[in-house]
Amino acid sequence: MKTVHQTGVLRQAVTGQWRSVTVASVLGAAHQAGEAAVPLLIGVVIDEAVRTGAGGRLLSWIGVLAAVFVALSLSFRFSLRSGEKASHLAAHEVRSALAARVLSADGGATGGRLSGELAGIATGDAQRVGQVNLALPIAFSAVVGLLVGAVALLRVSPVLGLLVLVAAPVLLGLAHVLGKPLERRSDAEQDRAALASGVAADLVAGLRAVKGIGAEATAARRYRATSRSSMAAAVRAARSRAGLDGSMLAMTGVFLAVVALVGGHLAASGAITVGRLVAAVGLAQFLLWPLSVFSWVNGLLAQGRASAARVAEVLAAPPAVPPGTTPVPTPVAGRVELTDVVSGSLRGVSLTAEPGELLGVVARDPADAVSLLAVLAREVDPERGAVTLDGLPLSTLEGAARRSALLVAAHDADLFEGTVRDNVAAGGAGTDGARLREAMAAARVDDVARALPDGLDTVITERGRSLSGGQRQRVALARALAAGSPVLVVHDPTTAVDAVTEVSLAGGIRRVRAGLTTIVVATSPALLAVADRVVFLASGVVVSSGAHADLVADEDYRLVVLS
Repeated sequence: MKTVHQTGVLRQAVTGQWRSVTVASVLGAAHQAGEAAVPLLIGVVIDEAVRTGAGGRLLSWIGVLAAVFVALSLSFRFSLRSGEKASHLAAHEVRSALAARVLSADGGATGGRLSGELAGIATGDAQRVGQVNLALPIAFSAVVGLLVGAVALLRVSPVLGLLVLVAAPVLLGLAHVLGKPLERRSDAEQDRAALASGVAADLVAGLRAVKGIGAEATAARRYRATSRSSMAAAVRAARSRAGLDGSMLAMTGVFLAVVALVGGHLAASGAITVGRLVAAVGLAQFLLWPLSVFSWVNGLLAQGRASAARVAEVLAAPPAVPPGTTPVPTPVAGRVELTDVVSGSLRGVSLTAEPGELLGVVARDPADAVSLLAVLAREVDPERGAVTLDGLPLSTLEGAARRSALLVAAHDADLFEGTVRDNVAAGGAGTDGARLREAMAAARVDDVARALPDGLDTVITERGRSLSGGQRQRVALARALAAGSPVLVVHDPTTAVDAVTEVSLAGGIRRVRAGLTTIVVATSPALLAVADRVVFLASGVVVSSGAHADLVADEDYRLVVLS
């Protein structure tokens, strides 16, 4: 199965850019044919012009040579341009396919991989797959050059031509056989390199936590071990590449020496003229490139196959949940119902959020909150029971439309590298729309902007690390509010802000989400006070429901909310 998917990735990379690949191949073949013609023309000049002393004929043939060199230059230039274009566009398409698969609402693409490892596949491996589109035209050009050179040698001397035609397939077969270890070791090298990138990204993301617990030495040892493993794999792959290149260079050198010796013997015996001897030697030197390029091309193809296999593993990863196909009905009323849901730590939860209701959910055990969010976001399907939106099971709804209708904003949502304004607008509102301004005002992003050098146009770093925890929370909350989803689920959106700001945010959520269904999973009294109704979860089940002011009379509830 892995080979089938690997072949499919390579086929798609090539067929998706077949026009550019074809242009590069044709122009490259023309270039090689012209290169092969040069020694033949020089031989003709020697035999027909220099030997006879005819100045006019000499000038004519020099003009022909000049025209051939102009054609060589143009064909090489545009062939390389088309090949590079096909390579980069194919790599872009692979990256786009990987991004679409990773971001799919049905999940499952990560397969336990670290984010840095996925980034490595989307960069290095995608580039190597794209380079197949550069290798194929060069390989085709080399084959054409080899055939043209062999035919030319046949015309110069049948013995030399047959020698090339017999030896070329043998050299091609040896290049393929010798390239197999490189393919295996390239696969291992890319695996180790991606893992090292993943570990590095993981450590950078958690750098503050690592420093906070004094685990710098342990983290450094972990990365050092991973990096050394990656280096060892890279060295093994480099040895294989060096062995392949060295072996092919030695074999082609021996082959060309044999051609030169046979040609010299034929010239000495009078079987060919001096001009033809010069042409034969020139053709033998010309053949050095198409013969040696097979080693380079085979190395690129070996690395491309290994990378295609890694790309295919991500693209072919099974979804975390079975994809739904039912369209989400419009308009979405926003009624969310859980019926006897058993999933994770939940042990038969039944609750309903009515259309337009602001429902608070308090979980005594944080694991219950995590399990609830997982089934609402459909990261997992319940072991038993059902979760429905307007009466339709979430499991049957089409993924992207379901996510637009029911948005779950996680507590640890990351920000993107870009301006504050762009991060909020990523929720789906226009960059200057009224909904965007309303969402930023509700989340108090205006306060954040005033503390930044360029206000809303301040560029923040990856994951919002240049902002404080409270600032990140407010920008993330504004982004969720700006989406304007019929159903919004937020988890602890105010844990990093002060009490005064928390009250303001609670009022903002209430105001912006008026008429839309909102589920707030939190233990904040300020948020729960503005809820229409609060559901209290304990030991995986619903133990009580009512207004926050009424539930505080319950000791267990009070301990969770007011402690």
